[in-house]
Amino acid sequence: MYEKKRFLLKTVFDTARNELPNSSSITSISDYLSSLFEERYNFSRDGKSYKRYYKSLVEKNEDYKIDDLALLYLSKYISYDNFEDFCSRVQLDNDNTETFSLSFKDLSEKFQQIFITVTPTVFFSDVFKKNGLGILEMTFVLLMVTGGVVFSNSKTSKSLGFMSGWGSPATDKPYMYWDKDRYMATDSSSLYSHAEVVPMHSYSFINMKKIMRPDTLTVDNAMGKVWYDKSNNHVEFFTSLGKHPENGKALKDVTEHILETYAGENAIMEE
Repeated sequence: MYEKKRFLLKTVFDTARNELPNSSSITSISDYLSSLFEERYNFSRDGKSYKRYYKSLVEKNEDYKIDDLALLYLSKYISYDNFEDFCSRVQLDNDNTETFSLSFKDLSEKFQQIFITVTPTVFFSDVFKKNGLGILEMTFVLLMVTGGVVFSNSKTSKSLGFMSGWGSPATDKPYMYWDKDRYMATDSSSLYSHAEVVPMHSYSFINMKKIMRPDTLTVDNAMGKVWYDKSNNHVEFFTSLGKHPENGKALKDVTEHILETYAGENAIMEE
């Protein structure tokens, strides 16, 4: 339980730090959380309390007693129902590597859970058939796509990649960029393209997804679980709080009016 509390505090402070790019000190983040929780949840707790939580659990790596109500709102802040929900959906390996099983429940009646896996699967048959690629050509394409070279011998195999997709261990990479509906990880600070590369933020990388099927959203399944941005009379929905990955605007909690106007049967599907 101590490890879960420690990771909860670390994730909460990382999330708040992302919302306060110009002020990243522990004191300023603690004061921000105090003000935000009082406004959002009517939960009063001074900034010094959050600072003590963080310094004891994260910096000193020592257990610290946190009352159940504080754990509840800390968990809600990063989109979990409560601390029990957080503990059940976040697993920590023995080497302190974070392994997630995130359940975006109720977002769709057809798809109840999304499991994050770390083993990529590539289906080649259609690619060969449609493009008539031979083995040599396909090898070249793979190297172009992955940007990597694989060195192997009888004992070990090591891959040096340029970019990585979604999920651990991609969060070990130093940078990420937004690609249509999710963040992608990369080793490079510049992709020489229109994509803006930003420092890796593990919580946003894992949790921030653009909802491409707003027609599945309803008041019952989206309230308190979905955030939105409205720009130029166009509404986009996301699975996490934070900032819009492209325009930088703070995402807002979805409302019944927004859902009834821009989601469900009134949703405009993007290509």
